[in-house]
Amino acid sequence: MSRKKKRFPRRLKPDEKVPFLEHLEELRYRLIISLAAVGIGAIVAFLFKEKIFEFLARPLLEALPPDSNQLIFTGVYEAFLVYLKASLLAGLLAAVPVILYQVWAFISPGLYPRERNTMIPFVVFSSLFFLGGAIFGYYVVFPFGFRFFLGFAGDFIKPLPTMKEYLSFAIRLLLAFGVIFELPVFIFFLARIGLVDSKMLRKGRKYAIPLVFTVAAILTPPDIMTQLLMATPLLVLYELGIWVAHFFGRKPLEESEEEPEGAADTTSPPG
Repeated sequence: MSRKKKRFPRRLKPDEKVPFLEHLEELRYRLIISLAAVGIGAIVAFLFKEKIFEFLARPLLEALPPDSNQLIFTGVYEAFLVYLKASLLAGLLAAVPVILYQVWAFISPGLYPRERNTMIPFVVFSSLFFLGGAIFGYYVVFPFGFRFFLGFAGDFIKPLPTMKEYLSFAIRLLLAFGVIFELPVFIFFLARIGLVDSKMLRKGRKYAIPLVFTVAAILTPPDIMTQLLMATPLLVLYELGIWVAHFFGRKPLEESEEEPEGAADTTSPPG
């Protein structure tokens, strides 16, 4: 007798409790799909590794003095590892929609039917905001930051950045800006399930402002310019999140009308 495969996401019945091991099994399933998407993207990106790294390094190369406009590597296999990491980064960015869909699919069985209908907007806007944050970091933050740091070079101090150090710096900032730009989407999700509302976010603004600057100080290099370049859009995104919660948050009428999927079937007349 063949064993029937489980399909995800599994729709939950009202008041149904899912075993912990089943949660782990579905989480494993979602992680495998996400890692496979990143892996496929990285394999394709590795075919264009030189162009990808050249694109990533362009803001730094443009800020370097003309007589030292190059990157170096100090280890025998450092260049290979840098190209590999750059390909993984490109694969991760390309797989962002797949990863976000898997996140949504993992949490959707516990949501109400109307909340599940926001899957496509969630994936689309989450992907756009994440990639928009990475683009903002690349085109806005990198030029300012590199000009500031390289401004300490002089006649007897020449910058010789290595491939490894630069890529680690770039990955950290690109992913950080991608994550913080998800704030409006995160607020939208919390507002839809009723955990926050616009009034709560307005009252919490006085606590959010110092928290924003603290996060910016942790995620960015220790210079005030880069920290401001992260904190300023984060504050704007928080204000945008307030309006998102105001227009798309769960209303009291919705809370009274919403029922778990399957509840309506008990009251509907037979067909």
